Amino acid sequence: MTQLPVLAAPPAPREMAGRIRKPAVHGEGERPSRGARALGWIVMAAAALYFLVPVYWLIVASTKSTSDLFSTPGFLFSKMNFVQNLSDLSTYNDGIFWRWMGNSLIYSGIGSILMTFICLISGYALAMYRFKGRSIVLAAVLGSMLVPQTVLAQPTYQFLVQIGLNNTIWGVLVPSLAYPFGVLLAFVYAQSSVPQELLEAARLDGASEWRAFFSIALKLLSPGGVTIMLFAFIGSWNNFMLPLLVISDARLMPVTVGLSGWSQAAITIPGLQTLVVIGALVSIIPIVVVFVSLQRFWRSGLAAGGVRF
Repeated sequence: MTQLPVLAAPPAPREMAGRIRKPAVHGEGERPSRGARALGWIVMAAAALYFLVPVYWLIVASTKSTSDLFSTPGFLFSKMNFVQNLSDLSTYNDGIFWRWMGNSLIYSGIGSILMTFICLISGYALAMYRFKGRSIVLAAVLGSMLVPQTVLAQPTYQFLVQIGLNNTIWGVLVPSLAYPFGVLLAFVYAQSSVPQELLEAARLDGASEWRAFFSIALKLLSPGGVTIMLFAFIGSWNNFMLPLLVISDARLMPVTVGLSGWSQAAITIPGLQTLVVIGALVSIIPIVVVFVSLQRFWRSGLAAGGVRF
């Protein structure tokens, strides 16, 4: 009689679990090599030095007198003259530097708030509504980002002269309200953070479009709005070309244009060189304060927009 082959017993579940291997996922568990990590640290250190060394030099130079500014090493401290330099900055030409700082705060503060609102409402409309010509508007917004601002400075100045806004505060504020990057960022953020179902529910409850925007959408868009406001504030604060063309009255100049004029006059007035240095140091303080205070908001808003991109 033929004997049947004896079949082996199936392995225990634990043994099968040990034999089953998970499919390898590319990049999972992999660590960069020591050379790649060293290269990354070198690149980050070089970038940090590139940005921090000029700031360090500015701090050191602002503590020196005019003679020490050119007779001592640039990166080494000398006799501490910071308080005297700050006093001279405050009293020179009847303290016009602080008027320039106030003008920059007006241009950047009011301008960034108005610009942010316009960007939010424009991006919200492009994201939430479907209308004829919407793609053309989006293409125009993207295309306008490719045009350098210096190219538009002269045509903008001629237009402001024709409507009578040259040498006025509004001549600087009105052109700064157009911010294509802010509109695009608001458009992307609105698509990812404002659900259509929520707006439909508000409309069914009898809310108007403006009520739905101000009561619902504007609150959801606030992180993105803070990001746009930060970029707008920094851009307005560093704006130079347009105020240089539009403003001729020294009392209306922003701090960037005023310090540039002092820098040119320092060729014949040596004492202005120290005032330009310490004035540049003081002028970056508002940017640092705004950046640090809004950091936790703009990081979340920028991350949400980056996911959608």
